Formats: sequence, C-alpha cells, structure tokens
Amino acid sequence: MIKNIFWISITAVTLVTSSCATRKVARVDPNQQIDLSGRWNDVDSKLTADAMTQQALGEIWLENFMRKNNGEQPVVIVGMVTNKSHEHIEAETFIKDLEKSFIKSQRVRLVQAGDKREEIRKERADQQTNSSVSTMKKFGLEIGADFILQGSINSIVDAYKKDKVVYYQIDLELTNLQTNEVVWIGDKKIKKLVKN
Repeated sequence: MIKNIFWISITAVTLVTSSCATRKVARVDPNQQIDLSGRWNDVDSKLTADAMTQQALGEIWLENFMRKNNGEQPVVIVGMVTNKSHEHIEAETFIKDLEKSFIKSQRVRLVQAGDKREEIRKERADQQTNSSVSTMKKFGLEIGADFILQGSINSIVDAYKKDKVVYYQIDLELTNLQTNEVVWIGDKKIKKLVKN
C-alpha cells in the first residue's frame, strides 16, 4: 500500500514537472501582428484608431471649422467609448490609441477628458497654496473643447461546431459642443474567422 502511494506520488510529480517544462515565453516586437484567440487585440485597437482618425480628419467638418475660424485648428476631447461587445475589451487602450492618432496628425488640438482632467484641476488647486506665486498655474485658463468624440464597440458572433466568425463594428461620432450638432459619424468593421 505504501509502495503504491509512493509510486503514484512520484508519477504525479513527474507529470506536473514535465508539463510545466514545455512552456516557453519569448519577447517579440510589440508591432508584430499576433492573433492567438481571434478576440479583439492590440492590433485591432491601433489599426481601428488610425483608420477612424484618418476618416474623421478627411471629412468636410474640419475644413468648414477652419474656414469659419481664420484657419484655427479645432480643439477635440475624446469622451467615452463604450464596450457593448460580447467580450471584455479595455476601452481605455482604444481611447489612448485614438488620442495618439489625433496628436500625430497635427490637424487638431487635443485636451484631457474625465479623470485625468480632474487630476490636473486638483494639482492646480494644490499649487494655489503650495507653489510660489511666480510658478503657480492659474484657474480659468483651460482651453475649451470645440468637439467631443464618442462611440461604441459592438460585436456579433456566429458559430458552428468549433468554428466561428467574430464581427466587430466600431462606431464613432463627433459632436459640436456649442451647438450639439453631430458633424461626423464613422465606423470601422473587423471580421475574423476562427477555425479549430
């Protein structure tokens, strides 16, 4: 009996050890396209942000605004992008990709939104009592946004046996903050076939 328990224990330890030994981790180029699961990933986020920024900046609203404002660039704030898809998608990374794409374009000015804006305001308030008069930053000098970008990420899954098609639709709209007028609506579609 004791011999059997001993050999069973040895066999179990050997199996666990050998199964752990086959796993390998390698560093790869962050720009390399790797799609293991067929789910939304970093490549989808970046490609979608770049494509939709180009779409938005290629539309007539930008030319109209600059013509009415003596060539001045519009100020944009990126608001909420809501994940309505079937899977967990960290919308914050997509929002950051959108912001980076807008800044790289040098065609609009970007201001902070949400929690980051509140953190900046708290820092400014703290400076009123803890910084020298010559270096403290004043209240009431923020740049107001002309437009807010908002949207959603949606998905549809069609599956049969072990194969599936995952369809994503990302919808964004740009709204004039003064008039509440929607000046641009765009979308990007991604379809992935996952075969097992």
